[in-house]
Amino acid sequence: MAENRASTYGEGVPCWVDAQLPDLAAGRRFYGELFGWTFEEAYGGSVWARKEGEPVAALAHKADGRLPTVWTVYFATPDVVRLTGRIRDAGGQVFMAPLPVGELGTAALAADPEGAVFGLWQAARHPGFGVRHKPGTFGWAELYARDTETANTFYGGLFTDALFGPEAAPDFGRAPVSEVFPVEMPPHFLVHFRVEDIAAVLGAVRRLGGRVQVPPFETSYGNVAVVTDNQGASFALQQR
Repeated sequence: MAENRASTYGEGVPCWVDAQLPDLAAGRRFYGELFGWTFEEAYGGSVWARKEGEPVAALAHKADGRLPTVWTVYFATPDVVRLTGRIRDAGGQVFMAPLPVGELGTAALAADPEGAVFGLWQAARHPGFGVRHKPGTFGWAELYARDTETANTFYGGLFTDALFGPEAAPDFGRAPVSEVFPVEMPPHFLVHFRVEDIAAVLGAVRRLGGRVQVPPFETSYGNVAVVTDNQGASFALQQR
């Protein structure tokens, strides 16, 4: 993996995703068959998923059963300490202060003013995705918010260049929760993985013990369906 790839992820660009799962072996079987991922042992007992040899995601064992079974998106930053301070100043919260992950980089977990949780990643030896926007890899992150104007103000202030700069090509959108989910659903990020044939992949999700949460619907960034894996972690499939 070329280390200079870190320069391709400017501040506010989604650069990594991971899933916290109660059964890591079951997660490997589910996602390995669904997306054709292979796996290798990684830091702290987690595993890296690879697609065609390149890192695309991580799966980790959920140590505390009270924590949600969830996919988390991480936004790149050159200075995670400074960014966590800006998040607090803008009305967000920091749940996990910046924490070195071996020699790979430094991670933090934060939430926006409505409580949607996201990660931050300051790269060292691990820049993030080795490949994205291809079948079986990250394609998009959608924030489902109660108040999209508040979300746009918060994230626009944090990640101005990534969202609105002259060379911006965002992989990150905002929409009202009620557009797709029941109105009582809390604000949250939904990680999208690119697929070639959404109908075929939905069939595989069911066959592998997952379920379809929201059938396919059209968006400005593709045909999308929301599913859960066989342990309850929600994610989306995106066919461009």
